[in-house]
Amino acid sequence: MIQDIMPGTEERLNKEMTAAYVGIDPTADSLHIGHLVSVMMLKHLQRCGHKPIALVGGATGMIGDPSGKSLERNMLDEKTLRHNQEAIKRQLAKFLDFESDAPNAAELVNNYDWMKDYTFLEFIRDVGKHITVNYMMAKDSVKKRFSGEGEGMSFTEFTYQLVQGYDYMHLYQEKGCKLQMGGSDQWGNITTGTELIRRILGKEAFGLVCPLIKKSDGIKFGKTEQGNVWLDPRYTSPYKFYQFWLNVSDEDAESYIKIFTILNKQEIDRLIAEHKQAPHLRVLQKVLAREVTVMVHSEEDYKTAEEASQILFGKSTFESLVKLDEETFLAVFEGVPQFDVASSLLDNQVNIVELLVTEAPVFSSKGELRKLIQGGGISINKEKVASADMTVDKSRLLNGKFLLIQKGKKDYYIVKTV
Repeated sequence: MIQDIMPGTEERLNKEMTAAYVGIDPTADSLHIGHLVSVMMLKHLQRCGHKPIALVGGATGMIGDPSGKSLERNMLDEKTLRHNQEAIKRQLAKFLDFESDAPNAAELVNNYDWMKDYTFLEFIRDVGKHITVNYMMAKDSVKKRFSGEGEGMSFTEFTYQLVQGYDYMHLYQEKGCKLQMGGSDQWGNITTGTELIRRILGKEAFGLVCPLIKKSDGIKFGKTEQGNVWLDPRYTSPYKFYQFWLNVSDEDAESYIKIFTILNKQEIDRLIAEHKQAPHLRVLQKVLAREVTVMVHSEEDYKTAEEASQILFGKSTFESLVKLDEETFLAVFEGVPQFDVASSLLDNQVNIVELLVTEAPVFSSKGELRKLIQGGGISINKEKVASADMTVDKSRLLNGKFLLIQKGKKDYYIVKTV
């Protein structure tokens, strides 16, 4: 998980309990899986007896960090930032211990609290004079924007590294924080902080960055066709979250299981060896999906998601189908042909052949459907249709509105009442 580390960092961590921080951008009221790398670094840090500090960038969120971006970002008002901060803390509490009275209990801070009353003139007097423009221009994040990537760079964004550097110095003074961690795109901002601490306080501070996660196909990690994979179930359901990890490539699974789980090295090596013996069983993906889903959501959400995943492959029952809420049901059967029928039609008993040929034309002819029923090839809601005389009414609807029709092993259709 380590790409670059400042000399002396390892010795510092081995010597005594060290407070370390990671900055999180509060532009939304949920973290997405791109944030998980630095959150896992904080988790490992706390498990090893050190003190994690999560800094929500309320002030820097109003500016926008140029690192790794080619455009400026939108600015947020204070009310939105506070709402986002509370939501992010609730998510972080699943990874970090904020509540105990241990000396290394996690803390959440917001740089807006110490920046909001700091005037521009005070800032350039106290901080600006210690760092030269030449030093700031030499940073990769700045150089890239000046060499024609994007639309240049505003003065606001140019000063970002000074503001982040000041955050580090503030936490050094107020919280004894001696280490800042982040993604490798943060190296320039982190080293500006250590430089400020050296020049103004005459003290030594440290930095450690992890590699930016790439997918083996080159597409940005954490992005799907629907956008980001969020930790909040309102934006990404536990089922879709679970599916994301279950469907990663073998190469990515081998890398991700080391980063996004707290399994030990021996266990990971054993799983990788087992996976290589029989890749088709997808052992790594299954363990990865379980570990991350339980950590972010819950054991119960994981079990529901796993059960839902089995449905498409025929290994499920009416009972497991009934348990699915509407959102998960539609996610499982995304892309399956759907036929609408009037809700009133099922007020009374309707013959199955009439329903699936005339009202919802799932099948083109009554003869074809009767033949399939005779051969035991049709199921409704995972229960075999025994006879062409069978009738259906509202009591059979899933979530009060769906019938799941299955032809053979793999062909599904949904009849929906409207």
